[in-house]
Amino acid sequence: MFEAAVEKYADRPFLLEKREGNYIESSYRACHNEALRFGAGLVALGVNRKDNISMLSEGRNSWIIGELAIFYAGAVNVPLSIKLEESSDLKFRIEHSESKWVMVSRGQLPKIRSIKSQLSFVERIIIFDDVEQLEDKEILLSDILKMGDSLLRIEKESFLSIGRAIQNDDLATITYTSGTTADPKGVMLTHRNYTANVEQSLSLTSVPSEWRTLIILPLDHCFAHVVGFFTFMSCGAAVATVQSGRTPMETLKNIPINIKEVKPHLLLSVPALAKNFKKSIEAGIKSKGALAELLFKFAISVSTLYNANGEDRGKGWRVLFKPLVNLFDTLLYKKVRENFGGNLEFFVGGGALLDKELQSFFYAIGIPMYQGYGLSEATPVISSNTPLAHKFGTSGTLVKPMELKIVDGNGVELPNGSKGEIVIKGENVMAGYWKNSEATASTVVDGWLHTGDMGYMGSDGYLYVMGRYKSLLIGSDGEKYSPEGIEEALVSHSPYIDQIMLYNNQNLYTVALIVPNTDHMKRYAKKHHLEWGSIKCSEAIVAVIQKDISKFKGKGHLAKMFPERWIPITFTLLPEPFTEKNLMLNSTMKMVRCRVEEAYATDLSYMYSVEGKNPNSELNHKRLGR
Repeated sequence: MFEAAVEKYADRPFLLEKREGNYIESSYRACHNEALRFGAGLVALGVNRKDNISMLSEGRNSWIIGELAIFYAGAVNVPLSIKLEESSDLKFRIEHSESKWVMVSRGQLPKIRSIKSQLSFVERIIIFDDVEQLEDKEILLSDILKMGDSLLRIEKESFLSIGRAIQNDDLATITYTSGTTADPKGVMLTHRNYTANVEQSLSLTSVPSEWRTLIILPLDHCFAHVVGFFTFMSCGAAVATVQSGRTPMETLKNIPINIKEVKPHLLLSVPALAKNFKKSIEAGIKSKGALAELLFKFAISVSTLYNANGEDRGKGWRVLFKPLVNLFDTLLYKKVRENFGGNLEFFVGGGALLDKELQSFFYAIGIPMYQGYGLSEATPVISSNTPLAHKFGTSGTLVKPMELKIVDGNGVELPNGSKGEIVIKGENVMAGYWKNSEATASTVVDGWLHTGDMGYMGSDGYLYVMGRYKSLLIGSDGEKYSPEGIEEALVSHSPYIDQIMLYNNQNLYTVALIVPNTDHMKRYAKKHHLEWGSIKCSEAIVAVIQKDISKFKGKGHLAKMFPERWIPITFTLLPEPFTEKNLMLNSTMKMVRCRVEEAYATDLSYMYSVEGKNPNSELNHKRLGR
């Protein structure tokens, strides 16, 4: 696929990387030459076919060219998340994958050095950047390239034959799941898995060769890997990476700057990033004064009405709003879009369910955020909304070719419109889990991948994904419901709730663990002249959170959004947020529910007691500063 792109688009820009203040373009031809040099250097170093090579680096040219080099050497990439801070997490993946080689950037090198003595399989560590002093087993990429030049001069055909011998079923990567269950599993993806999923993704939308994307998700992220890198590569389009900062926060701050510089046509996002973009836009409008803020809110409400659920945009009586929407586009939205470079056609959102309100907002300003669905085990794309077919609240239409069915708990196929587990079959289904035949056998049955996600196919041809099967709320009567949508809505509609996890395991009522927004609570206390830490203050704050939750019950204005039985009747305020560091969030910012349940088992049990059933409990008052 890469060589076909090089032949067709040789002189077009492929990779863009910021160096010394500017983005520098590298053509397909130049990147091909570098990949051959790097790959030949790996072979000269002693890399053999089917060797596993771990890669730990920020997104950059060396990451992408490094993976291509691994393929030319006939080896397998084991991409690792730079968000992995615990040495035990890194050690597990490198050891479990039996990686003989590690590629690492200078910024991530200390993590590898701290566990190097414990890596029993690793023979050499390849460092992308120059460092002051090399330690045992370490070698610089610049030296690898020189070794590659020497090998290419004398054995080029022999080297090229390695890549040409690769078969469809040969492994390309071992991608470790980010772990919403206890231990990460190594998802084995073949070369055909990747090329098939590129073809499938392109059955939903096209990528013109003049397009550019800025990959703001980590490159080890399967979604970024396939859609952001391979799909653009197959179409001769350009791929830029975010400028790395000295800290993760600095890198995050570079994103809006880099977007303006690269002027991307398509961006990949996850809900956490989408919310940050929305907050930045709203803060920018607010800074222009009360009148501008009022006008913007009015414009969004009119545009939201006009756009309906996406597929009904401007239809019927809504056509009356078109002149107003066009006016707002000229006066307001166009200026907002300039902050995204001015070329952005749309986002594709994955990783978790996107709030409908969030989708409506971005659609209103003229850069739709289309919900997609997939998982690493499916390489990952299964479905997506696109400019050609989209509907808010859905995960879009299915990629082609691929089969999908909905099954009950016994694996029996259900009719259209029935809720059950999503099961798929196609060339994008993984080869299995690395060194875990038991998990493979229970996940892939007769070629069908059991996703573990709950959903249904609508009569409208769209897939509706409702959340993880294993995270379902289960009532005392056995009825099940996915909590993610409710959790998302509660966070969106209450400034006092930062994070929330609903819980019901065959109980009479649903409860919630809430990470409160302390800043908002203290502002509330100050505004109402309440002494922080006093019983009066904590009672008032508990009451205001209860009031926000009550919006979804009875006669509340949001009451029809969800069945009332799943809205929590009580809650416990938690002493710390869910983070990657305490292992309650994974690297894609998804909640690891089993870990939260384990950490707060006592709190969950307490809420089913007589005292805990009342949110005005001693525990909540204690955590609010008493």
